[in-house]
Amino acid sequence: MTTGLADNVRKFRRTAGMNQEQLAEAADVSLSTVRNIEQGSDARVETLHAIARALGIPTSALFATEAPRSVVGHADDMNRQYLVELRRALMPPVGLSPHVVEPVAASEVNDTKRQVRDARALYDHDRYSSVARMLPPLLRSSEAAVATLEGEEQQHAMIARTQVLLMTGQFLTQVRQYDMAYYALAEAIRLAKETGQTLTAATGVVGMGWLLLRQDRFDECEALAAHAAAEIEPRMSQATTQHLAVWGELWLRVAASARRNNRPDVAEEARRMAFTAASAMGREDMDFPNHWSGFGPATTEMKAVEDLLLDGDARSVLRKASEGPLSAKGLRALGGVAPSNYHRHRLDVARAHVLLGSHNDAMGELKKIRARGDKWITHQPMARHIMSDLLATRKRTLTKDMRDMAAHLGVNR
Repeated sequence: MTTGLADNVRKFRRTAGMNQEQLAEAADVSLSTVRNIEQGSDARVETLHAIARALGIPTSALFATEAPRSVVGHADDMNRQYLVELRRALMPPVGLSPHVVEPVAASEVNDTKRQVRDARALYDHDRYSSVARMLPPLLRSSEAAVATLEGEEQQHAMIARTQVLLMTGQFLTQVRQYDMAYYALAEAIRLAKETGQTLTAATGVVGMGWLLLRQDRFDECEALAAHAAAEIEPRMSQATTQHLAVWGELWLRVAASARRNNRPDVAEEARRMAFTAASAMGREDMDFPNHWSGFGPATTEMKAVEDLLLDGDARSVLRKASEGPLSAKGLRALGGVAPSNYHRHRLDVARAHVLLGSHNDAMGELKKIRARGDKWITHQPMARHIMSDLLATRKRTLTKDMRDMAAHLGVNR
């Protein structure tokens, strides 16, 4: 059965004057991969990126609108049940008349901000169930405060609610509940703009960029983040750490989207801008909700290593991951990095080991990540891809660790 993706790959391949064998060689993928895609099979974005690079086109040019595939299993049903309270608090039903809800006590602004910090600490320590339980009452009480207070007190309540919405958007993006995440982030950006919090609104844009990246909306992410970065460009000699961090994070979003969309020149310039911000800071900073997650010289270097992996340069990934700011000594000197950024970087390292056939080293990385982020790793498709590729290329009998990790990630052997 043909698909829009299959038609697009075939069309651009023929326009480039290539046969399937030539495209496979240029993209450094197997001939069977190209054949399967042109016959209607799905493909990872990383594979499409390699094919687009070989064809000299943006990755997004290969995407096509199709009816969604059937959802297999009970994961979607279970997620709806797990998050029903959060959905009710964030997205109540809308009718012809106001929706009647039970009265909720308005929260104190300082208490709301403290609970947001607590939720973020739980999030960073992989306590996702606790975060999911904290957010519904926070959303309701912060909304009640905005509705009942007036004047300056209401402004402060709106600022506190913005922080709740940012935390909600980050959590929902992490657990891949994208529609709810979009609603939370869009509302956070709106409230921040309404109360004159330009940098907080830009922080929401950083989060929106992450959401767009996860949905493979590369063109939109690049344009959104680049526009916001231009609007808040700091004067380096006077910029606060928060300002530099938000600006730098926006450029990281530009770089990530452009690189995945086969726009290396744009990505290189965006990386340069991010490095400028990080150098001006000198150290890592993880002051959420003043900015999204964590930013600084080490984070910027970690994100640059992703480019090497996209190019298939596994040896350079391993070399860069153990020298300079990413060495153990370098990370200590820079103040450490946000757990999610560090875990994601080590997945790149694990992937590099798989590409080089070092299965035990790859497993060692996955085990370390799981030990620090047991729930985090289960929400990472890249972890499942790594495990699937490891199992597919493993010639010898699987070890107990490999079998356990495959089961934990839901990867069928």
